[in-house]
Amino acid sequence: MNMTDQAVAPLLRIADVTVRFGGLTAIDRVSFDVHPGELLGLIGPNGAGKTTMMRSITGVVRTTAGGVELDGVRLDGMPIERRIRCGLSLSQQLVKPFRGMSLLANVALAAGSAKTSSPLKSLLHLSRREELAVAREMLERVGIAQHAEQNPAIQPLGILKRLEMARALALRPRVLLLDEPLAGLNSKEANALSSTIQDINRQGVTIVLIEHNLGEVMRICSRLVVLDNGRKIAEGAPRVVMNDPAVRAAYLGGDTLASAAADQSDTTTACAALGGQHA
Repeated sequence: MNMTDQAVAPLLRIADVTVRFGGLTAIDRVSFDVHPGELLGLIGPNGAGKTTMMRSITGVVRTTAGGVELDGVRLDGMPIERRIRCGLSLSQQLVKPFRGMSLLANVALAAGSAKTSSPLKSLLHLSRREELAVAREMLERVGIAQHAEQNPAIQPLGILKRLEMARALALRPRVLLLDEPLAGLNSKEANALSSTIQDINRQGVTIVLIEHNLGEVMRICSRLVVLDNGRKIAEGAPRVVMNDPAVRAAYLGGDTLASAAADQSDTTTACAALGGQHA
């Protein structure tokens, strides 16, 4: 479900967020809304401030000014765990599962965090039936249920990326934040995982996606927000945004287009995403 009707109250609101590290302004008065059921792409050249923006939403980074609201509740000042309980969940770029546990146990551990501040304690002292049921459901949703009893240590990156997403989904988030889920995948794996993300969104999960693979971003996202040097430079429908001169200048002015092409293993697709021509 992709609801972008501006009459619908935003689920997540980013209002004039500024983040400074000493004398460096990493995010400069950025504002945007995420509506229920939306799959929003947060993109920009390397160093644009995308990950810092994501971390300010989750509370890993403290905002210098501005605020973050989830369904009208101000998250400013809340620790990470409280923001998670309010309905945020993050699937990180670097996948770090517990390698001594099965995939099923990894996801069940995340599912148990809803009952106590100590997920491990919840598995040791509470019935695991509910958590294991949730874990199996989430592994099924991301397409790796057949690997449930296997160990993460023997899995390829494509399976581990899906495991990370399953762990994030086990928290039953109202907004799922995905930080470069396609990084390191070949074009076939990236296309398949993008389709899974799209399916999860269609099931009703609101998603904010950071991703450099512009071809897949264009294919699955309903709306884009573009950052450059910590500022928002464009927002709107993917094709409109990619034809914006400011966006083209931000990408074509550096090495990011080449990086995007490498990520996709297809320079033509990357150039086409920007509305340009492949020389």
